[in-house]
This record gives sequence, C-alpha cells and structure tokens, in this order.
Amino acid sequence: MSYSAQHLKETAEIVAKINPADCEKCVAELRAVREHGGRLFMLGVGGSAANASHAVNDFRKIAGIETYAPTDNVSELTARTNDEGWASVFVEWLRVSKLNSKDCLFILSVGGGNVEKNVSPNLVAALQLAKQVGARIIGIVGKDGGYTARVADACVIIPTVNANNVTPHSEAFQAVVWHLFVSHPDLKVNQTKWESVAAKP
Repeated sequence: MSYSAQHLKETAEIVAKINPADCEKCVAELRAVREHGGRLFMLGVGGSAANASHAVNDFRKIAGIETYAPTDNVSELTARTNDEGWASVFVEWLRVSKLNSKDCLFILSVGGGNVEKNVSPNLVAALQLAKQVGARIIGIVGKDGGYTARVADACVIIPTVNANNVTPHSEAFQAVVWHLFVSHPDLKVNQTKWESVAAKP
C-alpha cells in the first residue's frame, strides 16, 4: 500500500469513529453562547493557531457569533511572550478581554494541554481561568484530549488510528469538525457564497 493510500484509509477510519453525539453537544453549547450574548475565544498553538484564525471567520460570518483568537494579534502575543513568558500569554489576554460566564473558550489542540509534560501550559492556564469565571469550554482535540477533555463542557476527540500520524490527522480534522458546526442548522444563520450562487436560477 502506498503512503497516500494508507493516509486516506486512516482518514476514513477516523470519520467512522468520531462520535456524532459529541458534535451535537458542542453545537448546543455554541448555540447557547450566541443566545446569551456571549463571546467565543478560539485558542490554538502552531497549526491549530492557523485553524483558529480560519474558524474565527467562519463563526463570525456564518454562525453570527462574536469570535476572537488571541493569536491573530501578533504584536500582543510576542510582547507578552517576551515580557511575561509563553505559559501566560492566553490567560493574560483573556483577563484584559474580561472573560466571563457568558463566554466560551474553544480549544483546538493536538494534545489538549498537559502541565506535567510541559505541553501547551498556556492552554491549561486559560482553561483554569475559564473554570474560575464560569465560562463554557469546548474543544476539538487529539490523542486522549489532555486537560481540555477533562474540564470541557463538550469535546470532540479525534480518534488515534496511527500513533505516527496523530498531529496531521488531529489538525486536519479540526477543520472538518468546526465546518460541521458552522454548517449545522442550529448554528448557521448566513448562507455561504457558492451555495447561494448555486441556488439562484
């Protein structure tokens, strides 16, 4: 079997194993945030940060939810990293944004954060603040979900079908799953361009 065939086979296996009920629970949480006038904060590192930026667009434009990603502000992110350290960049950004009980943290991460292994401690600190202020937490994470899965109100864990491909599949499926969310009839409030064009006579 070629690597391409193997990778696509793994992709199909993951699709079959994702729990639709977990997706529905996330959608319900997101809808509640919008109905209560809350904000959505997308947190991700590395490839997940790029996904967070894309997701901000989709949740604002398609789902009508006020959404932000701290990583979109490179100046503040690098200033805080330089002056205060990487582990606190998200939590301090969220403090300035006055994260509150109406809001929701949306974590995109391969590992979900693990303080003991010093993996994404910045996500863990942000999640701890969310718990303190009563903000909702949802996530799309890989592996066992790490700290995110332990504290989230709703979470989709991308199943591991090949331990050597955890990162590419986790980051790829973040996009698959959040696109499911914004396309869901309970969240979608604005038509996407190509679908609206195709619908015209």
